[in-house]
Amino acid sequence: MKIALTELSTKDLATLAQRIISNAQSGKYPVIINHPLIGALQSSYVEYDKVYTKKIYSGKGTDVATADHERDMAYSNLKAFLNGYRKLSSAKNYQNAEELYLVFKKFGLNLDRLSYSSQTAQMKKLIEELETPENTQKLSALSLVAAYADMKAKHQSFETLFSEQAEANADLRQMTSATAIRKGLEKTLKSYFNLITAMKDVSGWEFFYSDTNELVKAAKNSSLGKKEGGDTAPQT
Repeated sequence: MKIALTELSTKDLATLAQRIISNAQSGKYPVIINHPLIGALQSSYVEYDKVYTKKIYSGKGTDVATADHERDMAYSNLKAFLNGYRKLSSAKNYQNAEELYLVFKKFGLNLDRLSYSSQTAQMKKLIEELETPENTQKLSALSLVAAYADMKAKHQSFETLFSEQAEANADLRQMTSATAIRKGLEKTLKSYFNLITAMKDVSGWEFFYSDTNELVKAAKNSSLGKKEGGDTAPQT
């Protein structure tokens, strides 16, 4: 009974292990009932089943990027308005626009081009200063309270999503490596096949060997893209 377990896909390996366990626990073959290797195989499969389809990352990257873009747009639009309005010396409250633009300038006029963490640090400081009583009055005089609130909300939304992504990724990294667990399952399966092969000529093991060998052939055919249940000669 020969099969290169390392060449099976993650799904095919799981299917083979599940079928092997079900066959051994079917009650048709007394020689294998309560054998310690079945318990070991069951334990290995349970651990493998938990992680073989797990994601490597949280999948929240697109949402985080979208939230960052929305934050950037809100920041850029407010900055652009102040930059344009402060140049209109004939406009009412243009001096307020000049002073608020200087606040933006203080913390950098290219925050939307910084890394997530750098932008977050600077945005936090910018928001803190814009919320001083003096600057709040200036925003109100320029009818920019809603625009500022939108920028702040977009920033907070990004922070929430980024935090969720970091937490989810940390949880995934803490899970035992799927590769390590796969190797454990492969090792247990090999020991199981070696046992059955060694015992195949002993009374009571012949049909169990033959039945198990059919499951192995099905797994091999599946890995080669063939339909299961073909008339390939049994492997020995």
